[in-house]
Amino acid sequence: MKPLRIFTLFVISTMLPISAQGEVAEKGKAFRVAIVGDTGIGERAYRPGFLAVQKALRESEPDLLVHLGDFVYQPQFFPSDCKPKYIREVKETLVDPFPARLFVAGDNDLPPEKWKPKASGCWNKIAVMGTALDAIPAKDSLPHPRALEGTLTLGPVLFGVVDNYPWKDPAEWLAPRIESARKAGKWVVLVYHEPAVTTAWFVDKRKTALKEVNDLKPDLTFSGNQHSYERFYPMTGPEKEGALSVLKSNSYYKGQGTTHIVSGGGGALLKPFADMQKKASKTAPPEVFNALAKRALMNHFVILDITPEKIVGTTYRVCANPAGEENPRWKSHKKFWKGIRLECDGKAPGVESFDRFEITRKD
Repeated sequence: MKPLRIFTLFVISTMLPISAQGEVAEKGKAFRVAIVGDTGIGERAYRPGFLAVQKALRESEPDLLVHLGDFVYQPQFFPSDCKPKYIREVKETLVDPFPARLFVAGDNDLPPEKWKPKASGCWNKIAVMGTALDAIPAKDSLPHPRALEGTLTLGPVLFGVVDNYPWKDPAEWLAPRIESARKAGKWVVLVYHEPAVTTAWFVDKRKTALKEVNDLKPDLTFSGNQHSYERFYPMTGPEKEGALSVLKSNSYYKGQGTTHIVSGGGGALLKPFADMQKKASKTAPPEVFNALAKRALMNHFVILDITPEKIVGTTYRVCANPAGEENPRWKSHKKFWKGIRLECDGKAPGVESFDRFEITRKD
């Protein structure tokens, strides 16, 4: 088992002004970001997996925790309120152990709707526990982000948060902020809940969200929602006919394309990819599979070690020690599970490196 590398823990108040936040990473050799999505708080999740992931996240001592949404999976239809026990656990496991937190709203966190009747409605109580996004000066003439959107400038990175509900092209407000960040030598990472590209349960967003994101040319994007792990090779496009220009390399230079990563294995029940379920209508087309670098059904998290010159990304597989009859599989009674392997099947409990990539700045 490859041990997680430990870095100095920087203490950051959630209400520090932006200038102070930007100084944090300059004091160390690397700025460490931990990324997780779709965690296991609530009754509709795989609690042993969540606890194992949370322990490993805490021991990695990141400077920033990024949560990609879906904090809570509660069991009731149209809950009247967010139960205090959920907020207590979010605070104890995903807030208190980490000096800075960037939180994204997931569909399970928003108020329940007809299309999502078991949504927890916990977002407003969760959002205030995240690190404050960049303040917008009163005299700022740039277009403003929507309510659940914004940027966080921390260390050598500009993080952009984009809302999926509903999705709207963020270029108007985000493009000028990205341009300023690039001039300042920052890396650009975008985060949102639902993937712009995935082989898990394919919805064709090549001419909408994927094109809009790739046109902004971020270095990385992270999303959750799909209870699995996927990393795509750096890509540009798509072209009019949906084709993607892909660089099939795990080590490449900044500007050669945008890497999209889906990280939804923080404790939610794992769901098989559409092709594993023989769901032809939701199986991704060949050009999307051609861009796929690696995928797996597993509890996991991602660590980024970032300097001004390089990003090193490592995905860690987390195998839990289940208690009793708890099962990490979504609808485990379904016949489609026959023959489908989870990444932790046959492996001892523990944390191990599973995937790795590097982005280097040329100049």
